[in-house]
Amino acid sequence: MNRKYPVRSDQTLTVIQQLLNQNITKIVAIIRHSARFYGTTPGSEPFMGLTPDGMEYALEMGQNLPAAPLPRLYSSPFGRCIETAYLIDKGFTRRHGILLPHNQPRELLAPFYIKDIKKALNLLKEQGTHTYIRNWFSNRLDETVMENPKKTCDSLTRFMLDCLQDLADNEVAICVSHDWNIFPLKEFALGLPHEDAGDVGYLDGVVFFENNGQAFMTSYQTDPQPVVLRQAPRAGLSAMP
Repeated sequence: MNRKYPVRSDQTLTVIQQLLNQNITKIVAIIRHSARFYGTTPGSEPFMGLTPDGMEYALEMGQNLPAAPLPRLYSSPFGRCIETAYLIDKGFTRRHGILLPHNQPRELLAPFYIKDIKKALNLLKEQGTHTYIRNWFSNRLDETVMENPKKTCDSLTRFMLDCLQDLADNEVAICVSHDWNIFPLKEFALGLPHEDAGDVGYLDGVVFFENNGQAFMTSYQTDPQPVVLRQAPRAGLSAMP
């Protein structure tokens, strides 16, 4: 089974290039994996791979990344995210002849916010995707089923700031994740309500960057905004408390 979502690698790359054009070189993008197959059972979800088109989209994104700053790759441990990161790596090497460090899987790029997968899937089936997400964001879902959405947003933001702080000035990080990891960042950090922002397309995402010691975030749908956290990030990078 396949589902249709737009491919937005061009929009993500445009945001990155616009920042590079402003001499901003510490950049971290969290993006959705490329187009993938869909299973019929919950147990198959972590193992669903990319479609042939999805493989090509990821390879092309890697080819279209600039040669500098050098990409550093992270991903969710789910197969489709690892495969996307691998193909971005291969596309970059094919175009530029530069070998990159291996992808680093990270649990916070996976759906860590789902606390009870069986209950979550039953509710999702009953309510439909968009209603379920709105109920999550409006705290109408029990926290034994789904992590508090603002806490989820803060956890993801903190992870992205840590990645940003770890970068050298000649590196950009690409973090391959899932659409549901990006939804709360758009809703709570960028002020883009789910109903207005719409679906997160394949290879679509949110971009964090450092400018004059201050952390900002943006996407193709909004202007850059200062990063706001309820708890401070690690020392060395300023976010608004």
